[in-house]
Amino acid sequence: MTTNTTPTAVLVHGAFADAASWTGVIAELQNHDIPVVAPPNPLRGLASDAAYIASVAAQIDGPVVLVGHSYGGAIISVAGAAENVVGLVYVAAYVTEEGESLGELQGRFPLSPLVSNLKEATYPAEGSEPAVEVTIKAEAFPDIFAADVPAAATKVLAVAQRPLAASAFTETASAAAWKTKPSWALVAGADQAINPEVERFGAKRAGATIVEIEGASHAVAVSRPKEVAELIRDAVRATS
Repeated sequence: MTTNTTPTAVLVHGAFADAASWTGVIAELQNHDIPVVAPPNPLRGLASDAAYIASVAAQIDGPVVLVGHSYGGAIISVAGAAENVVGLVYVAAYVTEEGESLGELQGRFPLSPLVSNLKEATYPAEGSEPAVEVTIKAEAFPDIFAADVPAAATKVLAVAQRPLAASAFTETASAAAWKTKPSWALVAGADQAINPEVERFGAKRAGATIVEIEGASHAVAVSRPKEVAELIRDAVRATS
């Protein structure tokens, strides 16, 4: 049996983005010989998304460090209960408690500009009624999601958004893996999508090792991939 296996970093994107948002981070991790996987996050509901990510993690040979951006933080808090998960990294993310919803966590603090700039649409769901999903209004997207990313890039990101099921805001978390697994958190100091206070509160409550980047937008993985990768490397080293 081999020991000292380097954990695989599994990067879980949040709402309004896709796995390509991790491109710069992936390149940095690969340059440091850290195995990395960036699966698609279905964005259809907390329990089902977490079950999917947990199954991705469980099928990886060896230990896993789960990394969650934004809503992905709530997912890794639940999926992190998977046996081979050895650490959790939160990147400008929600760090939820068991039995808590995103809406509840967010509701303890002043709302971010994101909340008044969501656009609703419907999608076919099981049962008779269509379900509601949300995206960020395209004109508001650059300022809210990615203020420190070049304007030309944000125009592209705005039309390539992955919508989030609206029900994800009210669904409660079935687990809080940070209670039994070590965690790290990056707070984006100029986040307009999640109030940075929400990120700080959750990270402190989880006893995470916290790094704060002043002036960083919600899209910190796109704008500051080196710093994000560095925190992930810290987590991988600590859990190797």
